[in-house]
Amino acid sequence: MSKTTLFDSRIKKYAYREAAQLYGELGSSPAGLSPEQVERQREKYGSNCFGSRSSDTMLRRLRRAFINPFNVILFVLGSISLVTDGLLASDFSKNATTALIIFSMILISGGIRLVQELRAKNAAQQLDRLIHQRIRVRRGGVCMDIPAEELVVGDVVLLSAGDRVPADLRLTAVTDLFLSQAAITGESAVVEKSCRTLCYGSPRPVTQLENLAFMATTVISGKGEGVVVAVGKNTLYGSFSKDDPEEKQAFQKGANSIAWVMLRFMGVLIPLVFLLLGLTGGNWLESFAFALSVAVGLMPEMLPMVITACLARGSLAMSRKQTIIKDINAMQGFGSMDVLCMDKTGTLTNESILLEYYMDVLGNESAEALDLAFLNSFYHSGVRNPIDNALLACQTMPGREAHFGELLAQYRKTDEIPFDYARKVVSTLVTAADGSSKLILLVGLHKITAVITEHLRLNDHNTRDLGLSKRKLAHISFSSLFSFRKFCLFVVYGKVLAGFCAIDQTVPSCQGLPW
Repeated sequence: MSKTTLFDSRIKKYAYREAAQLYGELGSSPAGLSPEQVERQREKYGSNCFGSRSSDTMLRRLRRAFINPFNVILFVLGSISLVTDGLLASDFSKNATTALIIFSMILISGGIRLVQELRAKNAAQQLDRLIHQRIRVRRGGVCMDIPAEELVVGDVVLLSAGDRVPADLRLTAVTDLFLSQAAITGESAVVEKSCRTLCYGSPRPVTQLENLAFMATTVISGKGEGVVVAVGKNTLYGSFSKDDPEEKQAFQKGANSIAWVMLRFMGVLIPLVFLLLGLTGGNWLESFAFALSVAVGLMPEMLPMVITACLARGSLAMSRKQTIIKDINAMQGFGSMDVLCMDKTGTLTNESILLEYYMDVLGNESAEALDLAFLNSFYHSGVRNPIDNALLACQTMPGREAHFGELLAQYRKTDEIPFDYARKVVSTLVTAADGSSKLILLVGLHKITAVITEHLRLNDHNTRDLGLSKRKLAHISFSSLFSFRKFCLFVVYGKVLAGFCAIDQTVPSCQGLPW
C-alpha cells in the first residue's frame, strides 16, 4: 500500500468527527495544549520537519563527486598502470606518467563538482536563514507566535489571509476562508473551506474534503481556526516525498550507461588481446602491459572532466542570474530547454509604491476618498499588498498624523467581506461613534464600479443620482480617463462613488495584483 493511500485512510476519519470528539482523540482542547502536553505529543507523533537537509552530509557529497562508473574504471586502470609501469618495471623503464594523468583527471573532475555543489549549498543555507515561518497558535488559552517547526499534533492554529498552512488541520471555525491548493493538486482554482462535520456518503478524494486544510496550501482570504492532525512526513504533502532523494536522473543514467558499455568492451578485448599475444609471443608480462595500454586507449580519460567542466560553467552562468543549482547534473536539463515557463508565485520583491492622487469624480482632491480608503485598508484582514501599504503610509503625511488617529478612534470595524476572485471587491463595514454605519468598498475594475454604483459624490456636500444611461456614460468616462497607464482604486461606500486613488501602473509592484 502506498504512502498516500495510508494517509487517506488515516486522515479522512477526522473529517467525520465532531470537534469535541476530535479534541478527545488528540488529547487537546479549544484552549490548546499545555507545555507538558506539547512535549508528550512531540514524542508520540514527531516534530513538524522533514529532516532531508541533515541527511545531505559531506560524506554523501564526496561520494556523488568521486564515485561513479567512469571514475571507478579510471581508478582501476590508473592503479594497474602504476603497478606495472612504476613498481614492477625496471629502473630504466619506470614511467608513472600515465597513472598520474589518470588520477589527475579523477581529482579535477570530482573537485570541480564538489566545490560547485558546496557553493550552492552555502548559498541555499543563507537563503534559508532569511526565511522564518512563524505561526499563530493557542496554547494554554494564550495566543502566541511560534516557529512552524515547533508545531505538534493537537495544537490549535489560527489562520489569516496570506498565511501558509504549516501542517494538516481539521478546521473548527472559519470566516469566509478561501485556500489555494495548487501546491497539492496543481489546480489554480481557489477552494472555499468550512468547519462543518461531514457525513459518510459517496467516497471523495481527500483533497475535496472541505473541512481539512493541508500543509503547503495558502490562505487567499478570510480567517480560520483548526487543530493539527498530522505533522512533517505524516502529512499529505509529506507523503509525496521520495524515500530515495538521490534517485538517478536521465542524464546521469545516460552517462553511466556509456561507462558500462566501455567496461563491457574492455572485459572482452583485454583478455582476448592478452591471450593472443601471450600465446604467440610467449612473453606474458609484455602481453599484459600491451593489453592494459589497449584498455587505457579505449577509455576517454578526459570525458568525465569535460562533462563536469561544462556543467560547472553552466551553473556559474545561472548563478550570475541569481539562480542556485544544488545538483550540478540539473544543468543538462536547463540546457535542453528553449523556453522555461514558470509561475511567478513566491518571487521575492522589494519595490515600494506611492499614492499619486486621491480625487473625487470631477478630478478635485478629495480628503473623504482618502479617509474611506484608509479605513478599508487599515481594518480589512486580507493579504497586505503594496496598495494597502501606500494607503496606510498616509498616516505619516505632515500635519495629518492627528487626523488619521482621530479617524481610527471615531470609526470601529463591525464586519467585513474579504477579497475573493469572484467579487473582486474588498468590503469593510465600520461604525461611527454616533452609531451610524458605513459600508466601504475598494474596487479595482472600473467596469464593476459602473455596475454597482448608483450615485456620484461630486463634492463633500453634493451627491447626484445616476440613471442607467448616465451610469453607462460614467463607465465610458472612467475608461477614457484611466487609459493612460494609471492603476485606479475606486472608493465606494454604500452605492455612492466617493472618488478614487490613482497610482502609476508602470511601477513593478502593481503588476499582478488581484484587482
